[in-house]
Amino acid sequence: MNIRDGVREKLGDKITQWREISRRRIYLEVDKKDILEAARILFLELGMRFATASGIDTPEGIEILYHFSFDENGEIYTLRVLLDDKKRPEADSITPLIKGAEWIEREMWEMLGIQFRGHPNLKRLLLADDWPQGEHPLRGKE
Repeated sequence: MNIRDGVREKLGDKITQWREISRRRIYLEVDKKDILEAARILFLELGMRFATASGIDTPEGIEILYHFSFDENGEIYTLRVLLDDKKRPEADSITPLIKGAEWIEREMWEMLGIQFRGHPNLKRLLLADDWPQGEHPLRGKE
């Protein structure tokens, strides 16, 4: 079984949308309740490497993209989660599963205001100590 078939089989109905941007870039949309389990499957069961994550404020909500690499063939699988409550964006942290996600989730918390449930250390990383609480520089004006 190739890795794409493994991803489809193991994630199953957790995938709400599958988009192949190119031959080696695949975006998998999952519900926010499934992000920790989906990350666990890609990382632990399928042996992908966690590369990084990114967040963006969109008209639909706050989007989180977790990027995983299958280094054997160079494919990148991105888990996309949309947090549609822009006033209180919240998702489970993948840090308890993947220690390497700690700093990038801190950055998204600080810059976008995403509350990561279960994160062990949500504290400032980039902004000055006197930056106003509740103001997130990468959030659009409402």
